[in-house]
Amino acid sequence: MRIRKFAAIDIGSNAIRLLVANVIEEEDKAPKFKKSSLVRVPIRLGQDVFTNGEISKHNIDRMTNAMKSYRLLMDVHGVENYMACATSAMRDAKNGAAVVERIKKKAGIKIDIIDGKREAEIIASTDLHNVIAKEKDYLYVDVGGGSTEFTIFSNGKIKTSRSFRIGTVRLLNGMITETFWEDIEKWIKKNTKDLKRLSLIGSGGNINKLYKMSGTPIGEPLSYIYLNAQYQFLQSLTYEERISELGLNPDRADVIIPATKIYLSACKWSGARKIYVPKIGLSDGIIKTLFFETSKKTKLGSNILNF
Repeated sequence: MRIRKFAAIDIGSNAIRLLVANVIEEEDKAPKFKKSSLVRVPIRLGQDVFTNGEISKHNIDRMTNAMKSYRLLMDVHGVENYMACATSAMRDAKNGAAVVERIKKKAGIKIDIIDGKREAEIIASTDLHNVIAKEKDYLYVDVGGGSTEFTIFSNGKIKTSRSFRIGTVRLLNGMITETFWEDIEKWIKKNTKDLKRLSLIGSGGNINKLYKMSGTPIGEPLSYIYLNAQYQFLQSLTYEERISELGLNPDRADVIIPATKIYLSACKWSGARKIYVPKIGLSDGIIKTLFFETSKKTKLGSNILNF
C-alpha cells in the first residue's frame, strides 16, 4: 500500500478553499481518494469584481494572507503536489493577472485561471460512480458564486456540459436578466427532452448545507417538494433570522436563497424530482485530475513536483 497526499485550492467568487486529500494506492486496485482536511475562508472576490470590475486592495491583502497560510498548511501536511484554480471572479477581474503574479511572489503559489469549459471538465471528473446508475440519466449542477456548471450524464457517460455566468453573488447583485434565465432554460430543455427517469445531482456549499439541514440519511436524495418548501421557508426569514435561528454563517445566510433558486429551476426545466447530494465539487475534481496527471508524468520520468 502507498499513501500519497495532494492538495487543491479552489479560488471561487464566494470563498477560497484548501482541500488536502489522501490517495491510497494498492496493487491491482483502483486508487481511493479520502479527504484529510478542508479549510474555507469567506473572501467574497465576486462582490468586488461583479460590481467594480476588479479585486480591491483589501481583498488582495486578505487573499495573499490566506495563500500564505495555505502554503504553510500544505508544508505541514507533507503534500506531494498541489493545483490552485481560480474561477469566475478571477476570470472577470481586470487585475486578475496582476493578483496571480502577486500571490506567486508573496506566497509561492502558482494559480491557474481556468475558463468555464475547463471548470466543467474538472468537476465532471469527480468520482460519481457511487451515485450514477448506468440505466438512469442525470443533470449535474454545480452552483458557485459567479458561475454554474451543468453536465448531463446518460448511460453512465457525459453527454454534454455547459458553464453559464450565473451564480449566487451575481444574483445577489441583481446582475442576471430574465433573458439569461431563458437561455439556461432552453439549454436544459433541449438537452434533456429525450431523457427518461432523470435526476439532479447537486454540488456546492449551499446544497450541501440544505442537505445537512434536511436530516436526510446519507445517500438518499432530497425531493423537489422538500427543496421548494425549504426555499419558501428561507425566504420568509430575514437575513438575521437565518443566522440566529438556523445557525447559518453570515456568508452563507444570503447566498443560500439564490443558490436554491438555481437548483429548483434546473429541476423544473429538466423534470427532475430527486436531488442527489454526494458532497463533491471542483476541489475534489482538482485532486483527481492532479493525481492522474502527476502519476502519468512520473511514469515518464518527469520531475513535476511543486515542492
